[in-house]
Amino acid sequence: MVRIENIEVGEFPILLAPMEDVTDPPFRYVCKMFGADIMFTEFISSEGLIRDAEKSVKKLDFDEFERPIGIQIFGHDIDSMVKAAQYAERAKPDIIDINYGCPVRKVVKKGAGSGILNDLPKMIKMTAAVVKAVKTPVTIKTRLGYDDEHKEIVDIAEMIQDTGISAITIHGRTRTQRPRIPADWTLIGEVKNNPRMRIPVFGNGDVVDAKSAKYFKDNFGVDGLMVARGVYGNPWIFNEIKTYLATGQIPELPDIEERIRISSMQLAKSVDWKGERRGVLEMRKHWSDYFKGYPNFKPFRHSLMQAATHEEVLILLEKIREFYI
Repeated sequence: MVRIENIEVGEFPILLAPMEDVTDPPFRYVCKMFGADIMFTEFISSEGLIRDAEKSVKKLDFDEFERPIGIQIFGHDIDSMVKAAQYAERAKPDIIDINYGCPVRKVVKKGAGSGILNDLPKMIKMTAAVVKAVKTPVTIKTRLGYDDEHKEIVDIAEMIQDTGISAITIHGRTRTQRPRIPADWTLIGEVKNNPRMRIPVFGNGDVVDAKSAKYFKDNFGVDGLMVARGVYGNPWIFNEIKTYLATGQIPELPDIEERIRISSMQLAKSVDWKGERRGVLEMRKHWSDYFKGYPNFKPFRHSLMQAATHEEVLILLEKIREFYI
C-alpha cells in the first residue's frame, strides 16, 4: 500500500494532474467517479491567495467526495508561499502540493513553476519553509531539470526529500522541451531506484491510455502514475488503466449514452459551481474531447459553442443522442 504519510492512496495509485482551466471541481468529480486515487486543484497563485483574490480563493473549493485531494500552489517569493500554504491549510486538504513544473513563460520569468529549477538553493529553501509552516503533508511536482544541460532531477529529488516532503511527482521532460517530444522516463526510474529515496515517487508524461500506463509501471518501478492530457474528455481512463493492470483486459469504450450522461453531469455541476453563464461557457472547451472521433460531429460542436444556457445545451445533447443511436 502506497502512503503519503498516514494517507493510504492505493496499491498503485493513478493521480489526476493539476491542469489550469481543466481540473476544476466539476471535472474532478467525474474523474473521481471512475477511480482517480489522488487529485489536485488547478494551480493557485500564492500572491493571489494571500491577497484574497476571488479567482485564487475560489480554486480552494472541493467536495468531500474528492478526497484525498491536494491544493497546489505556486509562486516565486518564499514568504508569500509560506503564507499561501497556511491559507490553503485552512481549507483542510489532505495534501499541499508545490508546483515546480509549470513551463508557462510568464510564470517561469518570475522564477516560479519550473523557473525555480534555475535556482536550486532557493527551491530547497522554499520547500523547507513550506514544510515547516504547515502540518499537512507537503508534496511537489517538478521536471527533469530546466534544460537538456541541467537534467539534475536525481540530485534534486534526494535533496528535496531531506526538507521533509512526503512524495514527489516527476514529469519526464525539461522546462524547455515541448509536449511533442516524447517524455524521458529514464531519470524518473533512476530517482525511484535510488536507494536513498524513502518517499513515494510518481511518474508523469505520456500516460495516455492503459497500455502506456502498464509500460511505465513495468519498466520504471514508480509508485504510481499521474495522468494529464490523457484525461481530456476521458474521465474513464482511470478505470481503463486499473482494469488493464489487474486483468490484462481493456474495457469497451464508453458509448454515446455514457458520454452524454457524464458530460451532462459535469455541465450541471459546472453551472451549480460557477453560475449558468460561466458554467456553460467554460464547458465549451470539453465538448470536442468528449465526442472526439464521432463522424459528422462538427455541426453539433458549432452549435454547442454557440449555446448560451444550460437548457440549450441539454436540448443539443438530446439531438446528439438521437443522431448517433
